[in-house]
Amino acid sequence: MGCYVLGLQELDQTQVAVVGGKGAHLGELSRIDGIRVPAGFCVTTDAFLRIMAEAPSLDQQLVRLSRLTLDDREQLRALSAEIRRTLEVTAIPDELAAEITRPLAQLGEQAAYAVRSSATAEDLPTASFAGQQDTYLNVVGPAAILQHVSRCWASLFTERAVTYRLRNGFDHRKVRMAVVVQRMVFPQTAGILFTADPITSNRKVASVEASFGLGEALVAGLVNADAYKIRDGEIISKAVATKQLAIRASPAGGTHEQAIEPERQRQPALTDAQVLRLEQLGRRIEAHFGRPQDIEWCRVDDDFHIVQCRPITTLFPIPAAGDRENHVYVSVGHQQMMTDAMKPLGLSLFQLTALRPMYEAGGRLFVDVTQGLASPASRAGLLAGLGKSDPLIGDALRTLLGRGDFIPSLPDAGPGGAPAVGAPAPIETDPAIVHELIGRNQASVAVLKREIQTKSGAALLDFILADIQELKRLLFEPRSHQVIMAGMEATWWINEQLQAWLGEKNAADTLTQSVPHNVTSEMGLALLDVADVLRPHPDVVAFLQHVEDEGFLDELATIAGGREARDAIQAWLDKYGMRCAGEIDITKPRWSERPTTLVPIILGNIKNFEPGAGARRFEQGRQEAWKKEQELLERLGALPDGARKAGEAKQMIDRVRTFIGYREYPKYGIVNRYCVYKQALLEEAERLVQAHVLREKEDIFHLTFQELHDVVRTNQVDDLLIRQRKDAFRSYHALTPPRVLTSDGEVIAGAYRRDDFPAGALVGLPVSAGTIEGRARVILDMAEADLEAGDILVTAFTDPSWTPLFVAIKGLVTEVGGLMTHGAVIAREYGLPAVVGVEHATRLIRDGQRIRVHGTDGYVELLP
Repeated sequence: MGCYVLGLQELDQTQVAVVGGKGAHLGELSRIDGIRVPAGFCVTTDAFLRIMAEAPSLDQQLVRLSRLTLDDREQLRALSAEIRRTLEVTAIPDELAAEITRPLAQLGEQAAYAVRSSATAEDLPTASFAGQQDTYLNVVGPAAILQHVSRCWASLFTERAVTYRLRNGFDHRKVRMAVVVQRMVFPQTAGILFTADPITSNRKVASVEASFGLGEALVAGLVNADAYKIRDGEIISKAVATKQLAIRASPAGGTHEQAIEPERQRQPALTDAQVLRLEQLGRRIEAHFGRPQDIEWCRVDDDFHIVQCRPITTLFPIPAAGDRENHVYVSVGHQQMMTDAMKPLGLSLFQLTALRPMYEAGGRLFVDVTQGLASPASRAGLLAGLGKSDPLIGDALRTLLGRGDFIPSLPDAGPGGAPAVGAPAPIETDPAIVHELIGRNQASVAVLKREIQTKSGAALLDFILADIQELKRLLFEPRSHQVIMAGMEATWWINEQLQAWLGEKNAADTLTQSVPHNVTSEMGLALLDVADVLRPHPDVVAFLQHVEDEGFLDELATIAGGREARDAIQAWLDKYGMRCAGEIDITKPRWSERPTTLVPIILGNIKNFEPGAGARRFEQGRQEAWKKEQELLERLGALPDGARKAGEAKQMIDRVRTFIGYREYPKYGIVNRYCVYKQALLEEAERLVQAHVLREKEDIFHLTFQELHDVVRTNQVDDLLIRQRKDAFRSYHALTPPRVLTSDGEVIAGAYRRDDFPAGALVGLPVSAGTIEGRARVILDMAEADLEAGDILVTAFTDPSWTPLFVAIKGLVTEVGGLMTHGAVIAREYGLPAVVGVEHATRLIRDGQRIRVHGTDGYVELLP
């Protein structure tokens, strides 16, 4: 027989498996000095298991439930209702009923109680499950309490609880239900206290909501509440609501709604002194649990009772600085077009590759820009540079500086500021420079591939560390930097001067179509050539329509035309197969590892294009750029001092076309090396699996590079650490990384300070000129792209791996991006109107909706 009932004072937060999240938290709360928790007890998960055993049909029902997916809405609804009925009608055995009702003798037989469900997958650090199970108030008498305990057990299978678990990957068969029974408190006012601001995430600002009567009205969203914000022991904002309704306990049990008399509706539910005292209690609770809390409280006379607390799961974590100073962090992912969470090996390898220190939080990387912002000498350059790459980051930083209360002002430049953008770098416009840089990179990768084959064990990791220095030498070579800056500065010069001289907006966009040496745009066109090889072979095309297995290339050789098809795809993979979505994270599967990712794109190219489309597309772009150049030079020549202006413009156009394509190469170089490292590390991981050190190869992804080095050296691994890292990584997926974050945890949102667009339009950054109207395809995963010619791609962000899709579309809208990020560069090369940095575009634009993209002016219109 299990232990069926435990007093709240016997519980602590280690007992989630026995008493669920709510019960464990209440037990822990009741141990904190100065915190009042209503007296009560907990019916443990053993009692729930005992009831499950009383109803043999439940096993079969749960097996059926575990086979359903979110798409099976009707079956989910019917089956969860069936399971609830089974639990509610299953009689509680006499000895279990006696044990549940025994504590009532001491607490008061005929007193009123709150009976509340407490599931084992609830109020966890990574999933709050808020509101997923049921609470019953003002329950009087042993029979009623037993009935409501049964209802709580059944509430584990409400439709919303079942779908929440499905969405968050929890197994229905592993979740258990405990039930908390507490003496009812009849408060004058009740509400919620967040020890961090739920809107801005600022950990130093607490937020209080208060209303009359029981807190259920507020939790259920039935009433407006008074709202307070508190910082450093001071109320910094206060809004008293009109409170028309309260929920009160009914004399016969249960609750009812009660209208509040008009003269009391505008009265504050708490005095200022009570608000401040409540905030102090919240800080005490937060200190005990070690993280910000969402707390439900109620006030009786001048006493506060705490009836629940849970961690706030929506806050983005703060990078660990190791000091008490103020810091400002800027997201690396928004610069790199990869805002997904990264695994520890990916994070640590990118940190080893980076020029400046990067801090990790929530599976993302951040750079500390405090020093650069504090110094007047570096501030302007830093704001200009970051503002150009992402205007919302620039605006957020200006907003923070404008408040004047967070960033200290240093008398002179500290380290870490970005250099101010000066005159174009002193480098001649010579295509041979680009040839030489690319050749040097290719030769270096060839040496790496040859030499790494002889390395294993700790020597392999030492070898990779040494090679990262070679990677950095190539990446940050002055000549390479000069070429990139020369291309970018020439672009800015053209846009600024031609707008001033001719009123022509974003002139460089057309001029950069089909430039030479862009390894990323060449990749998209090369996949059109692959489609040309496959198109004449109907058996190959039919075979590819049903491919699921990653080994399909070997199978191709047995089909008519399959050998040529396989060779064409393999040749493409040899050159580009190291790329993938989110490629800066070494742990992401490469195309060479998952070639099935490419199949729908190849099939789309076969369907949507005529033979020779790749070469035609490139030549067409080159012609358009040449025509634009002639037209602009002619118009400039006709101006006063026209010969000089046309001459300067011609020099800059040549400079852009010579250098801008190389902008994509350094990242290709990084990803090339990462792929070589990855293959070698996975072979090493396979050895560790064979030696029973690791359970599976991919476990190495959840270790930092340094930790992996130790594992390889010692042949020992911390299984618990890997398990915790996997759980943490899962939880990071649900978080949206902020562009700018402070050491107080405050997320600073930037805005576009513009009003030159129609009402209802979505504003962003214009990065590729032109206007296009078409069907929006909202695509978050490249593998699910089903594009028709003329579609407009709407997605969160695009890194180079999305380029093969660009050949099939007519326009681009992304949530993240800047003038010089990869998606923008390629959109210009392909002549696609594009607007990037459109906040929440994938939510605000419906898949299939008609939209108009204004690539010159930077906004998107939603059409009826």
